[in-house]
Amino acid sequence: MKIIVIMNRIKIYFTSLFVLFVLASFQNIEAETASSTIASGTRHFKAVINTGVPPRARGQKDVLQLRCAPLPVVRVGFIGLGMRGQGAVYRFTRIDGVEIKALCDLEAYNIKSVQSELAQQNRPLPDEYLGEEAWKKVCERDDIDLIYICTHWALHTPIAVYAMKHGKHVAIEVPAACTLSECWQLVNTAEKTQRHCMMLENCCYDFFEMATLNMAQQGLFGEIVHVEGAYIHDLRDLNFNDRLKKDNEGNTFIDPNTHLPQLTGYWNHWRLKENTEHDGNLYPTHGLGPVCQALNIHRGDRMDYLVSLSSNQFNMTAYAKEQFGDTSIQAQTDYKKGDMNITLIKTVKGKSIMIQHDVSSPRTYSRIHLISGTRGYAQKYPEQALAFSPRTHSPMLKEQMDSVLKVYEHPIAIEIGEKAKAVGGHGGMDFIMDYRLVYCLQHGLPLDQDVYDAAEWCSIIELSRMSVNNHSTPVQVPDFTRGAWDKIKGLNWAK
Repeated sequence: MKIIVIMNRIKIYFTSLFVLFVLASFQNIEAETASSTIASGTRHFKAVINTGVPPRARGQKDVLQLRCAPLPVVRVGFIGLGMRGQGAVYRFTRIDGVEIKALCDLEAYNIKSVQSELAQQNRPLPDEYLGEEAWKKVCERDDIDLIYICTHWALHTPIAVYAMKHGKHVAIEVPAACTLSECWQLVNTAEKTQRHCMMLENCCYDFFEMATLNMAQQGLFGEIVHVEGAYIHDLRDLNFNDRLKKDNEGNTFIDPNTHLPQLTGYWNHWRLKENTEHDGNLYPTHGLGPVCQALNIHRGDRMDYLVSLSSNQFNMTAYAKEQFGDTSIQAQTDYKKGDMNITLIKTVKGKSIMIQHDVSSPRTYSRIHLISGTRGYAQKYPEQALAFSPRTHSPMLKEQMDSVLKVYEHPIAIEIGEKAKAVGGHGGMDFIMDYRLVYCLQHGLPLDQDVYDAAEWCSIIELSRMSVNNHSTPVQVPDFTRGAWDKIKGLNWAK
C-alpha cells in the first residue's frame, strides 16, 4: 500500500513538472515572437520579420512638403553619362532657366558625346570631370544647386548622400537605393540637411498614369481597394551584351555620324551582376510608384507588410547557352534571380498591392498599372481599359475611353504635354519629370516625389529578398516618416 502511495506521489510530481515546462515553453515562444509582432487595426500577426525603425537623431526633422529657397536659375551637375545620363542632358537643354555646369563620367567618350551635342546647339561647354572619384569634386562645387545622378545603382546613394551633405539638392535615377541601410541614409541625410532628394521615377509622368491619378483624386474609381504594377521587360540582350558595339572583326564600332563609340549594353555588366547575386524584386519602382501615388502612400496611408516569392531561374541560362554555348562561363553561371518575382503588399488601411518583376522571360513589355476601386477600374497593359459601375463586365469601347481620358487629362499634361512629346524621352514622360523638377526648384515648391517615396518604393528590393529567402515569410515595411504618414491628406502636385 505504501509503495502505491509513493508511486502516485512521484507520478503527480513529474506530471506537475511537465505541465510547468510546457507553460514556460509557451511563454518563451510568445516572448520570442513579441518583437516581430505588428498591429493592423485590432488584429495582431506573429512570425513577421520586423526590420525596425531607428529613432530620429537630435536635430533632424521631417521633410514632408519641404520648401526651399527659390532658384530662378537651376545650376546642374550631371554625374553618369551613359544611356540615361545623355538623354537627361539633352532634355535639360530644352528647359528654360537651367545652366549645365559640370559633366562627370568614367569614360571620356561619353563626355565627348555630350559636349558635341551642346556645341551643335551653340551652348556653353560645361566643365569636365573624368575618373572614379571625380564625382566628389562636382558635389563640392559652390556654383551648383542640383546634382543629377545617372550612374550604375551601387553609386546612387553614396553620391546623393555626399551631395546633400555639401548643400546640394539631388535627383537620382531609379532605384535611388538598393538596401534598407541606403534607404535610411537618404532619409536621414535629407532630414539633417533639409535638402530635396527626388528619385527620378519617370513612369509617374506617363500620360495614362497621370490621367488615372487625376481620376483617382476626382473620385472616379470610388475608394481604391487593389492596385497592381510591374516591370516585365526582356533585358537579356542588354545584360549580356558588351558595353560597346563591335563590328564584324571584333573592333569597337564607331558611329559614322558622331565619330564616337555606340553603346549597346551596361557598363562592366553591372546589371547582369545584380541578377547573378540577388533574388527578389530588383527593380520595383516603375510599377509601384504610380499606384502608390494613387493610394496616397505616406499621405494618409502606408505600406504595412509584404510577402514575396520567386520562380526558379530558367531563362538567363537558356539564353546564355543559346548565345555562347553550353560550356561557356555565361551558361555555367548560377543566376540567383528567379525569372518571375511576385510581391504582395498590404497597407495599414487594408488596401492590397501586387508588384511583379521579370527581366529574363521572352514576354512583351508591361508595367500592368491597374487600379481597382469600389466604382471603377483602369488598366494600361496589355491593352488600355476603363470600366465603371454599373457596366463593368466589359471595358469601354476605345472611342468612349479616349473621351474619358481626354476629360480627365492631368493638368500638368495639358500644360506641357505637347512640348514633352516633341522633346521625347519615353514618349515625353521623361521630359515632364525633368520639367516638374526644375519648375518646383525655381518656385521654391515641394517636389512631386520626396525622399520618403524614394525610400518606401526602393525598400521593396531588400524586403522582397528577405521574404523570398525565408519561404515567403511576411516582412514589415518600415515607416520611413517615423509616424508622420498621416500628417498630409492626399498627394498634391504643387503649382
